[in-house]
Amino acid sequence: MNRESVLLTDLYQLTMLQAYYERGMNEVAVFEFFVRKLPEERNFLIAAGLEQVLEYLEQACFAADELQWLQHCGRFRGDFVGSLADWRFSGDVDALPEGTLVFPDEPLLRIIAPMREAQLVETRIINLLQFQSMVAAKAARCVLAAAGRTLVDFGLRRAHGAEAGLLSARASYLAGFTGTATVLAGMRWGIPLFGTMAHSYIQAHASETQAFENFARSQPGGTTLLIDTYDTEEAARKLVALMPKLAAPSIQAVRLDSGDLGEHARRVRAILDAGGLSEVRIFASGNLDEYRIRDLLQSGAPIDGFGVGTRMNTSADKPYLDCAYKLQEYAGSPRRKRSEGKATWPGRKQIRRAYGADGRMSGDLLTVASNSHEQDDLLIPAMRQGRRVKQSPALADIRARVCDGLARLPDPLRSLDPAPAYPVTVSQALHSLALAADRSASRQS
Repeated sequence: MNRESVLLTDLYQLTMLQAYYERGMNEVAVFEFFVRKLPEERNFLIAAGLEQVLEYLEQACFAADELQWLQHCGRFRGDFVGSLADWRFSGDVDALPEGTLVFPDEPLLRIIAPMREAQLVETRIINLLQFQSMVAAKAARCVLAAAGRTLVDFGLRRAHGAEAGLLSARASYLAGFTGTATVLAGMRWGIPLFGTMAHSYIQAHASETQAFENFARSQPGGTTLLIDTYDTEEAARKLVALMPKLAAPSIQAVRLDSGDLGEHARRVRAILDAGGLSEVRIFASGNLDEYRIRDLLQSGAPIDGFGVGTRMNTSADKPYLDCAYKLQEYAGSPRRKRSEGKATWPGRKQIRRAYGADGRMSGDLLTVASNSHEQDDLLIPAMRQGRRVKQSPALADIRARVCDGLARLPDPLRSLDPAPAYPVTVSQALHSLALAADRSASRQS
């Protein structure tokens, strides 16, 4: 991965760093990233994006041209800019393993580092974690709705930028999608690639049948044909007539992308079956999300797989998370924010998850890290002194963690409809720490 510029940040990160520098404030700071509340219609989130955060922290530094620009932009003192030449992240990271189901107020990640390191990385950490966690949760809802059917990420072209398109392919795959159409995601992470053809390919031919035949012969290992360019049912009949000319299994599926997908699927299925092509699957796309997938399947539509794009890659119904990266401890003292509606729990925290006799999740305990029991801790070490503690897990392992987590969710939380909130209990130890932090703040103010 190419080094990202540390100037991809908010201005106030650097203005705060200069003020800290002038006062010599660089004691150890503890920050935690968490989601304040779930978006409406969401019953859970999935921790995702840790891998990209660790890559960023490993490589973050100021390049010579960046320091030169800071020297001459008119905002910063020369001695402060000079102090950034040796800036590196040397701290610790504790985090939820990617693929862990997570709920409000639970930290996905904790940074423990000198203040100038922990503060500067805030913007990019939020940017990376909130996006993939948001998309992974949306994708997981599609997985639940599809009930084992093929799901392919089709969203690159309408994603909010190249990075968003690439990372949403990763997030959707770890959440349980079968694969993606984004080729770079296949090269970078080994995500299975799927694709069909565009309507332009059909339109470029004088004959729809000839277009089908040419494409099938160019993909002898099997392909999917797009059959809704002109007349969907007539195209299915042309395919039945064409198949004897082709070597099996050259056509594995047909794709429907417009109109009443359920009705077209029923008619096409009947045509294919009558023509002896019962093995040819039906794949649907076109502004799909978990709700449309659920409705299509509940109506009995004979659809074997779905291409899901824009609505998943942008989490269109709920396109952001109410999340934060907040200071919880500085120079050994607990700190908390007490703003109306945005109060935080102070100190280093840990999550312990309980399960019922049926193996389903029954509730979480949010407590102080000093009260943790290592075998039960959900937040685990990810980085120590700026270095990873172990090799990153394979995406297959993260997918398995998501699958296990979804299977252990209580049934109401697996629904696409809002359910009673999953119980997260704040320990008495954490309440006591908050009270102590408030008393200390009152004495100092």
